Amino acid sequence: MLASALGAQDGAFLRREPQRDSVLIGDRLHYGFSLERVPEGTDFGLPDYSEGLPEGLEMIEKWHCDTLRTRKKEAAYDLEFSTCLTSFDEGEYELPPIVVLRKTPAGGVDTLVFAGVPVQVREMPVDTTTYIPHDIRGQIKYPVTFREIAPYIAGAIALAALVVLAVYLVRRFRRRESGEEVAKDPPHIVALRKLERFRSNRYWAHDRQKEFYSGVTDALREYISARYGFGAMEMTTAEICAELKKTDLNADLYETVKTLFEDSDYAKFAKMTFTDEQNARVVPEAVRFVTATYVSENQEGEES
Repeated sequence: MLASALGAQDGAFLRREPQRDSVLIGDRLHYGFSLERVPEGTDFGLPDYSEGLPEGLEMIEKWHCDTLRTRKKEAAYDLEFSTCLTSFDEGEYELPPIVVLRKTPAGGVDTLVFAGVPVQVREMPVDTTTYIPHDIRGQIKYPVTFREIAPYIAGAIALAALVVLAVYLVRRFRRRESGEEVAKDPPHIVALRKLERFRSNRYWAHDRQKEFYSGVTDALREYISARYGFGAMEMTTAEICAELKKTDLNADLYETVKTLFEDSDYAKFAKMTFTDEQNARVVPEAVRFVTATYVSENQEGEES
């Protein structure tokens, strides 16, 4: 056991980590001393315990100083000096006295001596029933929580999604390479979806009317190409109208689509601007043309 219940003896102290009534092999022992009201500017010379300790004791840390209290009015400090020792051999030891040289701010030098402290180091506890040393306990195993495995689950889901996406893209690429047709929306659905984007009056601003009319007529060109089978995308307005005349398109729808294409040419090439009333009729008329010719297409398919 520690002498004086590990308390201070003539100013010296010996503490173990963690606190316990006895010292076991390998414990860390803090050996040192404390001083009160040390004037600011005082220097100390501390003993070197790297050599000269009793056999079985080892110094594992150098001396260090901790400030316990600052006395500003007195320009002084309460200090604690300590070093760290340990032992790997069972036995009783007498720690050497602590001899400290102190130099005061005025230049005076004196010697402080703190009496050594006895310490008894014991082996690990033995079972008094069987007299068999206890083995080191295994690591404690805590149950796995959902929070710990959640990142792995999320990663697995993300990886599965990437695999599915990769398989889909590979299959789609192979279908295209083999010439297999991929299902597409009917031409009138594609045209109506594109025309729906231009219903907002924000496209009617003077600086955006060219974009507005171009978008509407481009959607009609794609639909006409798919519906009537000629290359309307590369044709002028006059050429498109000439081809439409060859179809069974009624006069009213013909005039409607002709006007749309001509107004688009004025907006794109002549930079003409139209009124809000004129702009408001553009999308509904284009939609009417698509739906009317689509109905006609369905009727032709039923008749055949």
